Amino acid sequence: MNSSSTAKTILFWLAIVLLGVMLWQLVSKNGQSAREATPAYSEFMSKIDAGEIKEVTIYLAPNAYEIQGEYKVPADTKFRTTIAKEDLPAVSKALRDKNLKVNVKEVHNNDWLILLVNAAPLLLLAGFVFFLMRQMQAGGNKALSFGKSRARLLSAQQKKVTFKDVAGADEAKEELQEIIEFLKDPQRFQKLGGRIPKGVLLVGPPGTGKTLLARAIAGEANVPFFSISGSDFVEMFVGVGASRVRDLFEQGKKNAPCIIFIDEIDAVGRHRGAGLGGGHDEREQTLNALLVEMDGFESNEGVILIAATNRPDVLDPALLRPGRFDRRVVVARPDVKGREEILRVHTRKKPLADDVELSIIARGTPGFSGADLENLVNEAALWAARQNRKFVGMADFEMAKDKVLMGVERKSMILSDEEKKNTAYHEAGHALVAGLTPGADPVHKVTIIPRGMALGLTMQLPVDDKHSYTKEHLEGMLAVLMGGRTAEELFLGHITTGAGNDIEHATDIARNMVCEWGMSLLGPLAFGKKEEAIFLGREIAQHRDFSEDTAVQIDKEVKRIIGVAYDSAKNILDTNRDTLDRIAKALLEREVLDANEVKLLMEGKDLPEKPRTPPTPPPQAATSADPKVVRPELRPAPGFTRGDSPAKA
Repeated sequence: MNSSSTAKTILFWLAIVLLGVMLWQLVSKNGQSAREATPAYSEFMSKIDAGEIKEVTIYLAPNAYEIQGEYKVPADTKFRTTIAKEDLPAVSKALRDKNLKVNVKEVHNNDWLILLVNAAPLLLLAGFVFFLMRQMQAGGNKALSFGKSRARLLSAQQKKVTFKDVAGADEAKEELQEIIEFLKDPQRFQKLGGRIPKGVLLVGPPGTGKTLLARAIAGEANVPFFSISGSDFVEMFVGVGASRVRDLFEQGKKNAPCIIFIDEIDAVGRHRGAGLGGGHDEREQTLNALLVEMDGFESNEGVILIAATNRPDVLDPALLRPGRFDRRVVVARPDVKGREEILRVHTRKKPLADDVELSIIARGTPGFSGADLENLVNEAALWAARQNRKFVGMADFEMAKDKVLMGVERKSMILSDEEKKNTAYHEAGHALVAGLTPGADPVHKVTIIPRGMALGLTMQLPVDDKHSYTKEHLEGMLAVLMGGRTAEELFLGHITTGAGNDIEHATDIARNMVCEWGMSLLGPLAFGKKEEAIFLGREIAQHRDFSEDTAVQIDKEVKRIIGVAYDSAKNILDTNRDTLDRIAKALLEREVLDANEVKLLMEGKDLPEKPRTPPTPPPQAATSADPKVVRPELRPAPGFTRGDSPAKA
């Protein structure tokens, strides 16, 4: 804290103390006045004659005389009265007759001084309020600066992020590199009649590095960089958001050329007219101000707006038109090459063992975003440190990948032998159908150890990154999903709740094949439009634009597709009973099987000897598994449920 700030603080507290003293004096004076009597002249003279007065003091003033004194009864009761000048002789004679003690004081007529003393508390209070407002305005919190922008200016002393720290988004970096070059050398582009883009919108799923790209732009451009979140414009006071937008661009004009970055712009840029507040909704006023500042009557030359969002579908169309956001840069999930580069960035400062091959890790993590890969590397480092290792090895990455994909092992969950057998045959059915179905993703790992909310899992990983799916591949996925339920029926003679998630996922895929992708006997038609609440950001209903007869046909077609997949899985398992028995028994013995071990079992070969992990000691109170637990053995691939990645299929 500097000397100026210290002096202001001292003055602030001195003013508070002085105001407190003045208020106390004012209260005490009022309280004292309330205890004083104000007798009339006749009553005062009768009190003198009755001998009830103890002493008096006469204040001689030019116009009238004021007499103050104290009664004998009741004790400590004071009085005050005023008499005319001509009545003073009579009062003096009466006081002398009673031999009372009389004090005489002369008072000068200083009306202005009396007025100042009486008005001092009010003046001091007004000065204190003014001083307090100045302090709050000048303070770092800006408590009363509601309309001021909360954008943070990135200083040169802060740690800079450059494009070297960004991997897996080469196309996005090229687009943004051109913006930086324009800021550094605008004449190179303007001589051909080009103009600088006014806005760049970064679009992509969560965790793909949109904010990191913006920080890299700040580190590369060497121009003022203002950073603000979309939620910083929203306030409880009306008109504050629009005022902050105007102030933000005013700061940008003063520091031009500069870059303004708004993170999560969908907080203020959603469709107008979609809320309950109508046209006077505070969010809409903020958006109107943003639209005008980006492309209105006044030009903002040299001010580039960069915004990031993962929900471009809810943004207002006026915000997305050229002239406001001239470019839309898609920051997608990285491919296998991008994942390897991202892993190299995140493992740059971590000691890796010689057996670590980042290319293998990249191939085994399809669908992972940059944030997922960073979390994977961090989990591997934490696991290696927990094992007291000096280097992070390939086994640590494998353990971290299983933890991220399948969840933490729940070794304290004690399952009965019957439940273990059910789970083993269920997962063996998934694994066997996946291994014998053409076009299905290969099995990566099978386990009957409870992980997360699942009692067992069969994890499949695609060989290559997939961006679209064929009908044959989807039918293979359905067959694999039905493999667990079919194995329970064929080999155990009963069914359990463990297939609940499989059935739900399979039904979703089959309904999408019929209603969205045109992969059914109903032909290439789409049925039903999804209605989405803009401010909820999710689908709340599906509008039926088809007849009841069509609805019946859709249900029949969904049932037919599921039935075909069920029959396919049943045929595979019934034909390969011995193989399924071998896989189930190996699971009961080892609890976890990797891809190579599943392949050996399917080929009829014996597994190599492997030291078994010692069993975990049971907890104090062993509990059986909840029969209502649903096992998500196979998790949805992208395109079926929003937010899921192929790695979690």
